[in-house]
Amino acid sequence: MADKTFYIDEDVGQDTAEQTGADDVPYKSLGFAVFTQGEEHKFLTRKSLTGDIPEGLDESSRMEWKPVAKAAMKKAVNYAKAQQKKAAKEQELLAHRSKQEAERNKVLEEAKKIVIEEDKTLPEAVKIKLDDTDPKKVKLGKDDVKGTRVRVFGRVHRERKQKMNTFLTLKDGYGYMQVLLQGDLAKTYDILTLTRETSMEILGELKEVPEGAKAPNDRELHADYFKIHDGWKAAGGDDAITNRVSKDTEHATLLDLRHLTLRGETASKVMIVRDAVEYAFNQAYRELRLRKVSPPALVQTQVEGGATLFKLPYYNEDAYLTQSSQLYLETCLPSMGDVYCIEKSFRAEKSLTRRHLAEYTHIEAELDFITFPDLLDHLEQIMCRVIEITMEDPVVKQSILDLNPEFQMPERPFKRMRYSEAIDWLIEHNIPNEDGEPHKFGDDIAEAAERRMTDIINRPIFLTHFPVEIKAFYMQKDKEDPRTTESVDCLMPGVGEIVGGSMRMDNLEELMAAFAREKLDPAPYFWYTDQRKYGSSPHGGYGLGLERFLAWLCKQHTVRDCCLYPRYFGRCKP
Repeated sequence: MADKTFYIDEDVGQDTAEQTGADDVPYKSLGFAVFTQGEEHKFLTRKSLTGDIPEGLDESSRMEWKPVAKAAMKKAVNYAKAQQKKAAKEQELLAHRSKQEAERNKVLEEAKKIVIEEDKTLPEAVKIKLDDTDPKKVKLGKDDVKGTRVRVFGRVHRERKQKMNTFLTLKDGYGYMQVLLQGDLAKTYDILTLTRETSMEILGELKEVPEGAKAPNDRELHADYFKIHDGWKAAGGDDAITNRVSKDTEHATLLDLRHLTLRGETASKVMIVRDAVEYAFNQAYRELRLRKVSPPALVQTQVEGGATLFKLPYYNEDAYLTQSSQLYLETCLPSMGDVYCIEKSFRAEKSLTRRHLAEYTHIEAELDFITFPDLLDHLEQIMCRVIEITMEDPVVKQSILDLNPEFQMPERPFKRMRYSEAIDWLIEHNIPNEDGEPHKFGDDIAEAAERRMTDIINRPIFLTHFPVEIKAFYMQKDKEDPRTTESVDCLMPGVGEIVGGSMRMDNLEELMAAFAREKLDPAPYFWYTDQRKYGSSPHGGYGLGLERFLAWLCKQHTVRDCCLYPRYFGRCKP
């Protein structure tokens, strides 16, 4: 074949399959031209727009085609050879994949012919949860000893295929179980196309795992039959759960897909710990003889300032979502004694910090006939007792240690630090206020400074006696220093404030003066002020944010991961 001439214009040419390399449709690069057409041809090149014009010549001289330089040709040939090798390798890989796909399709077609049926001659299976180890119900097989035949239901958490066997890890929200599928069971179409999160019913014999092997509860289910019912198969391909949520997925996307994120080990462990902690609060309060009440969520009064109220129409008047149940709890003291509630509270703060939610679970208590030291002792006691109760459950304890391997019971007594001492500490450690200046008495210590102080001290702190001006109107003044209140924030390393509390004003005149100071009309609070009119008493209480408590206990970066479906500024879905 006679040599052809191909043209390369580095400015206006294009390296595409549509180009012929003629002078009116030139290539852009010599390397592409040589790779496409071969090195035995003639190649002419130019820069039609940016090339230098030789001295003494006009613009038309820029349009002249010139033979390519030897060095450029050598470079182009090397490039073409590399591309040819790459293309050959890609073709080889494509052919290999096609062969694999054909072989897999053949295997799948054969797998469709395998039909499994339950052996009715085997003992009747006992239905159990995956974590059930009750020796009265289940016995593990070993050597010649037969194990209990059981029926379990769960979702595929992990799978591992061997040449002849398939190992599955099932989960059901109570625990995990390793399952061994052998023979035809491992060759069925359902198993060969199994996807993560698929629901399964499996029957078989429970056996001890071989020595040196590990599995949940040191046992595995040797399946003799399984069934994947209609609608139980989980999506695969691009829609597979492992493609939609993973450790590399952005946090906002994980929250959009919270219904799937909750299936992961970390999220599910946090939720399991949350359940145990809430139960422990109920038990601990019962031990201390506090009675549980359920205050309303719809209110017409404020507790923590009007700026954070969620307003809504209520028939022919306005109402708000409660910021706190405290005022209602106080009204229960004369008739019920010490009381508590575990309810939702709502704060309309436009805050995006990692410890703020618009809707959160508020654990609140009010105690009658106490002193401020009594309140601090109670707080310390209730939090430590809740942790003790929570850690008594070995499954929950393991979940906490999986999430927070360095967790240790908080050292008692908690450190007591007055607000004025904290101001001195912040000045001494060169931690400025929000304006970048040294802290001074009267500053509302910002979250960042408070958390930094707590992390450096690295132990629970009762920060007490805040100035009157920066605390709620109902807080009792300290008789020894009327500038301050008998108030407390409990600060935990890694999170900051998780509890806020105080003694409450028990004198009607003082309370009415506080209303006046805050420019609040006391009339709508008649049911609250009447508490001081009909047999007042020294009393105090607190509110604990469950999500913040969990963030500390489970070492979570944000409280958003400590509730089922977080609600905060800008998010009210899914």
